[in-house]
Amino acid sequence: MIDRTSMTYLFSDAGRTALTHFVDRSTLFAFDLDGTLAPIVTDPARIIISQDIRERLIRLNLLAPVAIITGRARTDAQKHLGFNPRYLVGNHGAEGLPGREKQEEEFCRRCREWQDQLKRLMPHASECGIFIENKGATLSLHYRNASDPDAASRMLVQTISQLKPPLRRIPGKYVENIVPYGAPHKGEALIQLMLQTGCSRALFVGDDATDEDVFSLTNDRILGVRVGCEGPSLADCCLSDQQEILDVLDEIIRLTSQSKDSV
Repeated sequence: MIDRTSMTYLFSDAGRTALTHFVDRSTLFAFDLDGTLAPIVTDPARIIISQDIRERLIRLNLLAPVAIITGRARTDAQKHLGFNPRYLVGNHGAEGLPGREKQEEEFCRRCREWQDQLKRLMPHASECGIFIENKGATLSLHYRNASDPDAASRMLVQTISQLKPPLRRIPGKYVENIVPYGAPHKGEALIQLMLQTGCSRALFVGDDATDEDVFSLTNDRILGVRVGCEGPSLADCCLSDQQEILDVLDEIIRLTSQSKDSV
C-alpha cells in the first residue's frame, strides 16, 4: 500500500511494486492533457503530443478503457489528441460526462454572464497581458504573458471575488480557472467514468492544481500519479518530469497485456 503522507517515485522499487499490483484488466486509465501528455508551452494552442506517446495511447486504448480528463474544451482537446479515446471529458470535468447535457447548458449560460462582467470590471485586461478564454462550461483567465504576473494574479483574484453568482476558483500555472458551483470536478468525473465502464480501479496521471481533485480522493481503488515530485500534493506517486510519460505508458501496456494474456 502506498503511503499517502508523501509521494512515492513511480519508478522506485516501491512505486513499481504498487503499479504492478494495481494494473489489471479491470483498470481504467485516465490522463490530463497539458503538462501530462504534452509539455507545457507558452502558447497553449501550440501544444504537441509526440508521435511516440500518441502511438502508445492508441495501443492502450485497444487494450483497456482510456479517458482524457482535461481543462480544455472537448473540441479543443480533440484537435490535439490525434485519436479518439473511449472518453473525452473537458472543462475540468464539467463537459462530456454521459447524462449531464442539460447541466452543461446551464454552466455555459453562467460563463457567458461572467465573461460580460469581467469585460466591465477589467476593460483593459488585454493591455495587461490577460487573456479571457471562454471554454463553454468554464472560463480560464490566462496571465502568462503579463509583464508582472504576480500583480496580474492579485488583480484577477480580487476581480473574481466580485463576480455573481458565486463560483469555484481553481488557480493553475499562470491561469485562474472559473468553474460554476455544482459542476463535477475531475475527481467526480473519474468516479462516474469508473461506474460507466464497470472498472473497479482507475489510474490517473496529472500535473496541475485541478488534478488535486483526483489526488485528494480517499479511495484505494484510484492510484494518482503526479508529473513532478517537487511541491505539495496528495498524489500517491510521482514522475520526475513530463518526459517519463512514455515510460509510464510502456509499463502500463506491458502490465495490461500480461493481465489479459493470463485470463
